[in-house]
Amino acid sequence: MAGAALGILGYLIAPSIIRRIGNYTTSIWLVCIQIAIFYGLISSTSPFTLASLFILQTAIIPLIGLTIDIFLSVYTNNHKVGAVRGLYTSITNSAWLIAPLLGSLLIGSSLNYRNTYIAALAMLFPFLYLVHRNFPRFKDPEYNHPSPVQLIKQISSNKNWVKLFMANIILQTFYAWMVVYSPIYLHNTIGFSWSEIGIILTIMLLPFTLIQYPLGKIADKKYGEKELMAIGFVIMAISTAMIPLFSEKSVLIWALILLITRIGAATTEIMIEVYFFKTVSSRDSAILGSFRITRHLSYFIAPVITSVGLLFTTTPYLFTIVGVVTLLGLYPALTIKDTN
Repeated sequence: MAGAALGILGYLIAPSIIRRIGNYTTSIWLVCIQIAIFYGLISSTSPFTLASLFILQTAIIPLIGLTIDIFLSVYTNNHKVGAVRGLYTSITNSAWLIAPLLGSLLIGSSLNYRNTYIAALAMLFPFLYLVHRNFPRFKDPEYNHPSPVQLIKQISSNKNWVKLFMANIILQTFYAWMVVYSPIYLHNTIGFSWSEIGIILTIMLLPFTLIQYPLGKIADKKYGEKELMAIGFVIMAISTAMIPLFSEKSVLIWALILLITRIGAATTEIMIEVYFFKTVSSRDSAILGSFRITRHLSYFIAPVITSVGLLFTTTPYLFTIVGVVTLLGLYPALTIKDTN
């Protein structure tokens, strides 16, 4: 939650920094700071230092993502937003597909978590090279930079943006809760080893790589985003709410159950992304930042669901509560105005 709070502050400050020194320079500096943070996480043994660095990196990594959003938005034709965002999310989600399996192998039976930070540090160097190689002459658009009050008024004056923000908060809350508690549940309650969990999570994340690009193209040509967004929420809600019905220790069964939840999540996510980037200009870095703040807000909501939920029910039925919360996404999905 401390990392989420710092991340929100970072998103509020980032647009003014980007406007002053440019998106390319901001991106380079953020990556260099992140490299230093990972080095500290690898080398330090102080609990206070480790906690502080972890909180800081929680804020920095999404800001790097914001600079990539701006690069991508500048180079994207509005008629191909669905295809471009679909391809982009499919490629980036390939990393999410590889990460759980790689992480479980690096941690191993010795539970050496430091190895994951060594790998993360190593991966930042080719990323830094690619940014430096491709964007040194990046021409920044004339950014709009409203004050926080003006920004709130600008967003709240557009009912479709408000509903889209609501939908994204619900989706990100689903992610924030499931990312933390699903592996814990699989390990502590069902009894899987971390190597088995790595396999389950890798299979679970396949939809993000396989279906988002074709769905993005469909949103450009055939169907509106709202219908597919709503279908995604329904799949997420029903499949998550039914998780307490299963208790068998089977890698195949649990991989299939979680795969279905992510088919819904991947569908909803790409429709939200397509809708947002069809209606927001690359000049609106402040609105881009505000949209990404919803991810940090979810890290406040997710622990509350657990804390309050455990007052009334047991751990397995927290998944049912999350399913009901996810179903609330139908309201913004069905009432938002289609872009087509």
